[in-house]
Amino acid sequence: MAELKAIQLKYGKAQDVIAGKKLVVLPDALSDPRLDALSDAVFTDTTSDLSDFSLSRSTTSQQANMSFSVMNAVTQSATDPLTDEIEQNIDLQYYGPVGFGDEAHTQQLSAIMDTGSSDLWVPVRCGNCLNKQYKATASPTYTDTGTPFNVTYGSGNVAGTLAHDTVSIGDLSINKQYFGAVTHVSSDFNDDPISGLIGLAFSSIATSGKTTFFENLIMQDKVGAPFFSVHLTRGKASGSKITLGDYDTTMAMGPLTWVPVISKTYWTVHFDGANVEGNYVSCDLHAAIDTGTTLIYVSQAFATSIYASIPGAGPATNYDSNFFSFPCDSNTTISFSLGGHDFGLNMQDFNLGQDGDGSKNCIGGIVGIGDTFMEGFAIIGDEFLKSWYSVYDYSHGARVGFAPSINNAQ
Repeated sequence: MAELKAIQLKYGKAQDVIAGKKLVVLPDALSDPRLDALSDAVFTDTTSDLSDFSLSRSTTSQQANMSFSVMNAVTQSATDPLTDEIEQNIDLQYYGPVGFGDEAHTQQLSAIMDTGSSDLWVPVRCGNCLNKQYKATASPTYTDTGTPFNVTYGSGNVAGTLAHDTVSIGDLSINKQYFGAVTHVSSDFNDDPISGLIGLAFSSIATSGKTTFFENLIMQDKVGAPFFSVHLTRGKASGSKITLGDYDTTMAMGPLTWVPVISKTYWTVHFDGANVEGNYVSCDLHAAIDTGTTLIYVSQAFATSIYASIPGAGPATNYDSNFFSFPCDSNTTISFSLGGHDFGLNMQDFNLGQDGDGSKNCIGGIVGIGDTFMEGFAIIGDEFLKSWYSVYDYSHGARVGFAPSINNAQ
């Protein structure tokens, strides 16, 4: 219920974003044709239409090594372990360590890894923050620009000033990386075990107007390939990870399928429809692939159509009209068509639990929102991504790749 309200804040300007209003101009270097070759050195993409292909692990490893050998000495990759915050049977959010300050003064703070936003922030001299803060006075390279910084996220809002310092994940670092040095956070953030947030969407939607950390890694040739990949665990506090500049073949069980990005804002792909119990429910939506959102959000009308195809499903009587329930013993099959490819939704993630004590009905993880910003728009969160190892690639015009996750063997 809390996330439902928060989503309406986080994506309140989604229609303007899709329409291309007030976007930050992306650096030309992020469209450099050489990025295609760097990705292809890791993924032997022998097709021209972004269709499915597979790689053996040994072949992938050889190609990755070859790609790194032709890059300069600072080019590499990094893996950041993520912690899964779990409440009852819900995987709420995933966060990992991010370093601030030069090598001699690095401070590690926990941050949510969010592909649904593009700003980086941590608390600095924050009067109402309860979690660990960045001690800027301990870093000789810290600079506060004095420019106001204020942004609303899915789980609240933060305010402060724009600053820059060295920021790092693993051995990868960027000097003078801009971020929000926030001096105030809404109470929502104090309920979470995190200090800040790192946005991994395109800088075209950055409130700060500044290039993101990963985009800077690409433009400064500090990663061997222009993509990052994400593995999210199911019901396990440890084991999740984000890999910058590489693809971890041990996290995937099958071929990788590429879906083209249709808007370089969020990681936005085309949502064609849903196949529910053999019934196809068509749609024509922009869908944001969002690691920083727990569930799946669509318009109220589309959600109603999906649940109408599930025998025994209907509005959840113990919740508001946005939520639906279905028989807990149902073996419902649901898949999404994204960019012309079908991707299944695991029932372990779709089933959020009983809608009341002793009830035979369970709450479904596809939630409807009636607000106008959901017209033509959808948000696909961790509920989907736990079944699919995901790759976010700036090459080939920008694309998102999905491979069956090792979670499916559980």
